Amino acid sequence: ASDLYLSANAPAQIKINGLTVPINSQILPFEAPRNCVTGFTAVVQPGWHPQNAPLPAGINAQCHARQIGYPQRSTSTGLGMSQQPKIAIVTGAGSGIGKAAAVALLAAGYSVVFAGRRTDALEAAIASAGPLAAKARAIPTNVADPASVAALFDQTQAAYGRLDVLFNNAGVGAPPVGLEELTFEQWRNVVDINLTGVFLCTQQAIRLMKAQSPRGGRIINNGSISAHAPRPNSAPYTSTKHAVTGLTKSTSLDGRKYDIACSQIDIGNAGTEMAAKMAKGVPQANGEIAIEPLMDVAHVASAVVYMASLPLDANVQFMTVMATKMPYVGRG
Repeated sequence: ASDLYLSANAPAQIKINGLTVPINSQILPFEAPRNCVTGFTAVVQPGWHPQNAPLPAGINAQCHARQIGYPQRSTSTGLGMSQQPKIAIVTGAGSGIGKAAAVALLAAGYSVVFAGRRTDALEAAIASAGPLAAKARAIPTNVADPASVAALFDQTQAAYGRLDVLFNNAGVGAPPVGLEELTFEQWRNVVDINLTGVFLCTQQAIRLMKAQSPRGGRIINNGSISAHAPRPNSAPYTSTKHAVTGLTKSTSLDGRKYDIACSQIDIGNAGTEMAAKMAKGVPQANGEIAIEPLMDVAHVASAVVYMASLPLDANVQFMTVMATKMPYVGRG
């Protein structure tokens, strides 16, 4: 099917390939391109494209940047505009940034798989979306377990047939003790979830995205300000977040040939349960305890939606979203 944009004052019906098509049938919602005036309706008619027929009455010839009144034809690479529903997976979706991003993606029109270890938290997060909950599904997942991750992607493919966006968000920290006091189990737990979990989900996403039609998709990794500068007593967390940056770059490079884009969002002091301690005071590099400002987690969610919304021939490679006055620039 090809997309056809009609102006708001288009006639009640038009003829396409000799067929009379009422403009109130086969309607699909869409977001008008930035250079397109408002008040448009998208009508899809299989087999029709501007290359195959003259310009029908009612078409706004200024709607598209190419001045032909139509979006680019959908291609097997998935780089063209498409009206098909978008599917997203968000890991760590039961709370915090993951929950906020998953609900925001629902609001942006995505069908969203909420993945995480606790079924009750996932179901509560979905319920918080209100009427949008109908487009969400909870799949309990341990991102550190290869079999659990494989099941997540198998179930997503079985339910929706494809995947457009993966937000690798699940992450944990270790107790804030000196590096020499950490146990191996504490180190290993952070590495398994923060790094190996991102690898396992990315691997499954690539396998699915490169085989689907249209091909391709987008992977967004949750990095951190700690991917650039550490906090005191944070060796496991900081190490894994630095490693995620390397994995983001490798995925971005290796995914190109499959039309898979990979991004990283580095977040500082979003107002979540995990960051609540910042408002009470946390250790600084000079040994002092200082209260740090927070920002609304909704700003992170909207940033993730923006990154996800780009066409696959554009990518936000790295983005930093942080509380303006947090002690990052100049940390240490």
